[in-house]
Amino acid sequence: MTNDKRAFQAIVVGGGPAGLTAAVALAAGGVATVLVGKKPAPGDNRTTALLASSVTALETLGVWPLCHEQSAPLRFLRIVDDTGRLWRAPEVKFEADEIGLEAFGWNIENRVLVEALRERAHTLPNLEIVEDEVLGVATTADHAAVELRHGGMLAAPLVVGADGRKSLCREAALIDIDEHRTRQVALTVCFRHTRPHHETSTEFHTPSGQCTVVPLPGNRSSLVWVLDPAVAEETAALGDADLSAAIERAIHSILGKVEVEAGRGLFPLGVVTARSFARSRIALVGEAAHVIPPVGAQGLNLGLRDAATIAELAAAQREHHDIGGELLLARYEKMRRADVGSRTLAVDLLNRSLLTDLLPVQGARGLGLYMLDRIGPLRRAVMREGVAPRTAQPRLMRGEAL
Repeated sequence: MTNDKRAFQAIVVGGGPAGLTAAVALAAGGVATVLVGKKPAPGDNRTTALLASSVTALETLGVWPLCHEQSAPLRFLRIVDDTGRLWRAPEVKFEADEIGLEAFGWNIENRVLVEALRERAHTLPNLEIVEDEVLGVATTADHAAVELRHGGMLAAPLVVGADGRKSLCREAALIDIDEHRTRQVALTVCFRHTRPHHETSTEFHTPSGQCTVVPLPGNRSSLVWVLDPAVAEETAALGDADLSAAIERAIHSILGKVEVEAGRGLFPLGVVTARSFARSRIALVGEAAHVIPPVGAQGLNLGLRDAATIAELAAAQREHHDIGGELLLARYEKMRRADVGSRTLAVDLLNRSLLTDLLPVQGARGLGLYMLDRIGPLRRAVMREGVAPRTAQPRLMRGEAL
């Protein structure tokens, strides 16, 4: 089977959330698909704030009912200037019901989301899962081939590369990247607390980056704390009691007494963008295509829009056209470039505005947040665009089956 070039129409490389979503969406759209990738290693304590449009896509694919009870809604978002600088921005609060939404999104642990996606994947007749490591990817005029560590070769007209920052698929397609390292490290941890979070996500802006607290079910929250590399290493090495106290100080005790849970992660930050999102029968999704700092819940949500877009294009052409041909890949590139480019620019500029000592930049940032706080139509437009960008809504994000 693994040597039959006709067996599959699409191969998805990568077993994380973006790859699983792409595989499920392709199979749901009638595309014979194989997913190749190991289960993510246990111990990943990261969470994802799935925006409302991403939840709509997961509902449409039959995934969300399998995990929604283990998520927490984000009905309110707060931005608090904790820079201590001369020009400080006002606190800004966003409410989902102001734009007619039940919630901006739902926060869920990555491991829970992955398990739900895998559970759904196993029910789809058009989808096969191969838990193996990919050694290499090669392309010809009419197909792409994937070499497996434990022997065998898979081939299909289309390969979806969801294999992360060091993507073999991107390398095989000879796609270069533009990269900017920010000299920041994100410390991630989940914790329990004594006060309710009231379904509010709070983002403290500090001189080293964002310190963001996001609700989880019950009196639990997740933390993404962006720090200087040396400080991040020192903080992550603290004992549980000292780390709990450090977090409580950093978030100004808004959640009462804090008690960290097992598991901590350190993730160097930067901005990485592939110069092309598709070439030579390979389409890149998720971090294989773009990496941005964890600001505004944009990272994985961008990856899910990638997955939904390539699945929509492939499903529409699966019977009459070459789903890995140049025309489809060119359409994918065009459909994703503006969305990824605009989000990357906005996130990078906001992050840089926190790190700079230039007073005009700090003032511009403060003025921008002041305008969001005071001008209702502007605030609502920004909220709508943040949750569901008008120019980048694949059918799945609109609740339409493929």
